[in-house]
Amino acid sequence: MPPQHREELLARAYELGFEYEARYRGCSQCVVAALQDTLGIRDDAVFKAATGLSGGGALTGAGGCGAFVGAVLVLGQLQGRERRDFADPEGVRYRTFDLVERLQGRFAAQFGSTICREVQAGVFGRSFDLRNPDDFARFEAAGAHKDKCPDVVGRAARLAVEIILEAGLAPDPPPADTAPEA
Repeated sequence: MPPQHREELLARAYELGFEYEARYRGCSQCVVAALQDTLGIRDDAVFKAATGLSGGGALTGAGGCGAFVGAVLVLGQLQGRERRDFADPEGVRYRTFDLVERLQGRFAAQFGSTICREVQAGVFGRSFDLRNPDDFARFEAAGAHKDKCPDVVGRAARLAVEIILEAGLAPDPPPADTAPEA
């Protein structure tokens, strides 16, 4: 792939991730949509499966950052073990684990963690109880959906595209200009 096309895909993933999070919210689904639209690999079941993963899972902050987990879902979409090969004699799941480990390392290098509360603390200087209306209002007032979370989502999408391209998992050739779909 020409370096210019690679850079266009990386920029597109970031831009769509940022735009979707700022507009629609739901970091997991926004990463999934950005990756699927960037690479032309739309799968509504994967998008739907990401619904409850935002904010560390149900906005609890306790689990993985939704942006990270959404990217993991798309790596699995592209490289995961299939139900018909549940026994996995080829070890597909281990190749997927390798991709996710790469993503985990790069994401944690940028944000200090893959855990939602810890990512929030790094980005905002504190974490928030997103299930508490008053704390959620403080989260929003601190720029949550203006620039903070959109940047995390955009960067997660960009990291995932880097790994997808390195692994040779992008469609051949990936679409040059995929129109985003809501």
